[in-house]
Amino acid sequence: MARLPHIALAVEGPAFTTVTGRTVEAVPDRLYLVDSTGVIARVLDPAGDDAAKARHAAEIAGWYTKLEPGQYLLPGLVDTHIHAPQWAQTGTGLDEPLEVWLDKYTFPLEARFSDPVWAEAVYSDLVATLLRLGTTTAVYYGTVDTEATLTLAALAAKAGQRAFVGKVVADDPGANPRWYRDSSTRAALAETERFLGGIGQLAAKAPQGLYGVVTPRFIPSCTLEGLKGLGQIAQQTGAFVQTHVSEGDWEHHFSLERYGVSGTVVLEQAGLLGERTILGHVVHASDDDLRRLYAHDAVISHCPHSNAYFASAVAPVRRMLDEFKLRVGLGSDISGGFSPSLWQTIRQAVISSRMLQAGVDAARAPARRGRPGSALTVDEAFYLATAGGAEALGLKAGRLLEGYLFDAQVIDTTSATGNRLPLFDEAADAGSHGVFEKIAYLTTAANVRQVWVHGAQAVPPPGGANH
Repeated sequence: MARLPHIALAVEGPAFTTVTGRTVEAVPDRLYLVDSTGVIARVLDPAGDDAAKARHAAEIAGWYTKLEPGQYLLPGLVDTHIHAPQWAQTGTGLDEPLEVWLDKYTFPLEARFSDPVWAEAVYSDLVATLLRLGTTTAVYYGTVDTEATLTLAALAAKAGQRAFVGKVVADDPGANPRWYRDSSTRAALAETERFLGGIGQLAAKAPQGLYGVVTPRFIPSCTLEGLKGLGQIAQQTGAFVQTHVSEGDWEHHFSLERYGVSGTVVLEQAGLLGERTILGHVVHASDDDLRRLYAHDAVISHCPHSNAYFASAVAPVRRMLDEFKLRVGLGSDISGGFSPSLWQTIRQAVISSRMLQAGVDAARAPARRGRPGSALTVDEAFYLATAGGAEALGLKAGRLLEGYLFDAQVIDTTSATGNRLPLFDEAADAGSHGVFEKIAYLTTAANVRQVWVHGAQAVPPPGGANH
C-alpha cells in the first residue's frame, strides 16, 4: 500500500474539470486528498484500500466530506476584472456611453469610499457574494483612496478569498474631477508604494494568497509621467499591473489622438507590459497590438457583458487564443457587467462569440454578416473562467488534479437547492457531459453549496458539512 500524505481534507464525489487543454471531462467518483498546504496530494478510486484508509482517518479527524446524489465537484472560478466599489451601483446607468457613465455615476460613487464605514459595508458584501457564487480568486480595482483599498484587501483575506487588489491611480488634473483624483502625480506614486507595502503586511496572514496590483485606471485618467512612474514601481517590486486598454471607440481613440500611438504602445513605452500585466477588454486592439502583448506575455481579461454595453464590438477571443497564443481569462467587470456571477459571464462569452461568428445585421448576406471561426464552446468558456484565468495569474489552480491547489465548489443539481436543474433521467444523466452543460448554463447561487479556497472552507454548506 502506497504511503499516504498528511491529510488536511478529504472530499469524495463525482467531478467536472478540464484535464488538459480546454475540454471539460466528467470524472467518476473519486476521493480527493488535500494536504496541509492546500494542494491536492492524491486522487484515489474510492473503492481501493488506500482510499478506505484515508477516508477512515479523515472521518475520525472530521475532515471528510461526501457529496450527496446530484452534487458535483468543480474547480473554483477566477474573476480577472472587478471594480469592487462599483458593486454599489451594479445595474445602474448602463444605457449611457462609457465616458458619460463614468462622470455621472461611477466617479461620484467611488469618491464615497473615503468613508471607512461605507467602504467596509460594500466591500464585505461583495466578497461574500462572490464566494457564494463560487469565485475563489478575484482581481479587484479599488479606488484612489489607499486606506479604503487596504480595507478591501483585508476583508477578502479574512473571508478566505484569494485576491489581487489595486489602488486606482488617476493623477491627471485635466481629466479627473478635483473631488476624485490623486492630489498629484508624486502623491499617486507615493501612495501606490505605500499601498503595496500595506498589502505585504496583510499577505503574511493570508495563506490563500493576497497580491498588490499597480493600477493606473486607464490612459485617459493618467499623465504620461504617472504611467512611467507606475511602470518603474512595477518593475522594481515585481508587482502585478492592471488597467484597461482599447475597450471602446472613445477610449481606444483617446491614445491615438493624444499620443499618436495605440494604448498598447503607450503602456509598452511606460514599462507597464509584462507577464504580470492584466489588461481589461482589448476589444479594438490591432494585430500589431496583439503581437506586442504576446511578446510581453501580457494577459487579457475578457469581459463580455461590459463589452456589450460599452465596447461597441465583440472581442475576437478565439483569434487571441489560437492565432496570437495569448493568455486570456474572464472578467465580470462589475459594474460595467451587471452580474457578479462568473457563471453568467461564461454564458455571455459563448453568446458574444457566436454573435461575432454569425453576425448581427440581418440585412447583410450570410456570407458577409459575421467572422467565421469565432465561436467559443461552453467548455472553452469554462476553461477561461477556471484554469485559463489561473494560468494567466501564474497560479497552479483551476483543475481538479494532483499537484493543483484545491480551489473547488460543490454544485447541487437537486430540488433541495431551490434551483433544481432539469435532469429527469438519473441513470442516463449522471456524470454525463450533458450534466456539465446544464450546470454551466443554469447554475445560480442556490446551486453552490460549498466552497474551498486553497484547501480551506470559505463557504460551508447549509446545515453544516456532509460527513
